[in-house]
Amino acid sequence: MSEGNGSAVTEFDIVGFPGLHPEYYGLASAVMFLVYVCTLLGNAVFLLLFAKDRSLHKPMYLIILNLVVSDILFSTTTLPKIIARYWFGAGTISFMACFVQMYLVHYFGSVNSFVLFIMALDRYAAICHPLRYPMIMTNFNVSVLCATAWIISKAVPLMMVIRAYPLPYCASNKIEQCYCDHIAITMLACTDRAPYGFPAFIGAMVVLLVPLGFIVFSYGSIVVAVLQIAGAEGRLKMLSTCSAQLIIIALYYLPRCFVYLASNVGIRFSKDLRIVIIMLYSLLPPMINPLIYCLRTTEVKQVLLKKFRGQRVHVQRPNISTLCN
Repeated sequence: MSEGNGSAVTEFDIVGFPGLHPEYYGLASAVMFLVYVCTLLGNAVFLLLFAKDRSLHKPMYLIILNLVVSDILFSTTTLPKIIARYWFGAGTISFMACFVQMYLVHYFGSVNSFVLFIMALDRYAAICHPLRYPMIMTNFNVSVLCATAWIISKAVPLMMVIRAYPLPYCASNKIEQCYCDHIAITMLACTDRAPYGFPAFIGAMVVLLVPLGFIVFSYGSIVVAVLQIAGAEGRLKMLSTCSAQLIIIALYYLPRCFVYLASNVGIRFSKDLRIVIIMLYSLLPPMINPLIYCLRTTEVKQVLLKKFRGQRVHVQRPNISTLCN
């Protein structure tokens, strides 16, 4: 039985890492399961604190809330199936479910990119325009920006699915990837991939490079502002905290840009290495983000201590040395 688009393929088989020996399947699934649990627990801590403590209901934490929700949804979209593939040998996924997963993977990835853009805007306004910050980054304005990010992020993934779904898939159904994404799926089509891959590549570059350009500009401006205003202690604080954030941003954007460029300009490297790179930028940021953006933030730590100790803790107003926390 074939799908409505005329393809002979009715289901796909998610291979994961093609070169991984079966004796390491258990270890691979255990590692990814541990990553998934840590991602859920770390992000759930912030969700719980945000729901229970109104002192966190302010612009910066509204942005983090959207990042947390996106990270949870992205990890839940990608990890359970590949864990099941290595743990139970359940690697098959229906034709329609694969395209749904592809859409969600690229959708939540796009949301993350735009939310990081909004976060950079918040930090830029807070440090470079502190007097105007309360008027610029209100809860209402941030909510509108985040809602806009969730809405406009639908465009490129939807275009990818609409153009990829009708293609004829009449040969291999082996997806050499840990989840269904546009590149892995369209490589299986029995047609020339170029007319479909290039528009998707342009869309992905817009989603990645436009926010990244502003993020680089904003953090450059923040560094200049802090070096001009803050003392030596404030500068060290800024470098230690903002550098951690920039590592996560680099881990999110740079490998993605490299994989898209390599796939569209003919750069050749092993399939396993490509998948390792993809899984690193897919798994690590959602797991580490709670530590970078939440648990290292002064106010969140104070609220967390208050909940553990069961007593009131005074939440200090952040100054320029803690705005990058």
